[in-house]
Amino acid sequence: MTQNKRKIVVAITGASGSIYAKILLDLLSKIERLEVGVLLSDNAKIVWETELANEDYKNYSFTFYDKNDFNAPFASGSAKYDTMIIIPCSMGTLGRIANGISNDLLTRSADVILKEKRKLILVARETPYNLIHISNMKLITESGGIICPATPSFYSKPSTIEELAKTVVDRVIDLIGLENETFRWGD
Repeated sequence: MTQNKRKIVVAITGASGSIYAKILLDLLSKIERLEVGVLLSDNAKIVWETELANEDYKNYSFTFYDKNDFNAPFASGSAKYDTMIIIPCSMGTLGRIANGISNDLLTRSADVILKEKRKLILVARETPYNLIHISNMKLITESGGIICPATPSFYSKPSTIEELAKTVVDRVIDLIGLENETFRWGD
């Protein structure tokens, strides 16, 4: 492995919004010098199949990890994964992370990323938010995490649902500091 290779964990929960995960995985698969580990919950598989009417998550060349595989490299800070993206992020997952409940590989990995002061991005997918959701988002933000709601933008005039969803994923790509050709305000 070279020094400049980025290490990223992508976790996909069972929240609605599988399109965001698919677009992110599609983009990451085109970027060189990335090591990507993927966590896909059982519910995420069901939601993906329901919303996207396919099982394309099986077609990516990334390494997939089981939710109880605590031997996964990113279960420890010593593996030096620099970024974790949870897309879409359910409120249950967000709540467990906010309250330090590391009961599976996903929540343990998020805990590791936070304790190591690395980049944790949660693409929250719920509407409306209740006060518990907002309080949990506040805790994560105060701990160094980034809440990036799955709120698409319209100023690029997206014409398909994929283009609309990509406006959210483009923000995630920007947040993790990867080059991305996308609509830029004022360009």
